[in-house]
Parts: sequence; C-alpha cells; structure tokens
Amino acid sequence: MPKRWIVERTVAWLGINRRLAKDFERFSATNLAFIRTAMIKIMTISLARYPIS
Repeated sequence: MPKRWIVERTVAWLGINRRLAKDFERFSATNLAFIRTAMIKIMTISLARYPIS
C-alpha cells in the first residue's frame, strides 16, 4: 500500500472525531493533545483486532 494512502486514511480517521473536524482550539498544545488522544484510540482499536498468542 503506498504511503500516501496510509497517510490519507489516517487523516480521515482523525476527521471522524468531532473536536478535530475543525480547528476550534485557541492553543496548538490543546489541539495536539486531542490528536494524540484520537491516535491512541485508533491504535488501540487496530491492535485489539489481533489476539495475543
């Protein structure tokens, strides 16, 4: 899978979160915290698909 598609898919997943759909935050640190939280959620869901053996 080309890297561009991976990046576009990840950005689309971030856009699902309402807080990240538009830039409402005054400070960039707050926006970065919401991005990190959304990425933790995305990675947790993707890792939960594979059982630990």
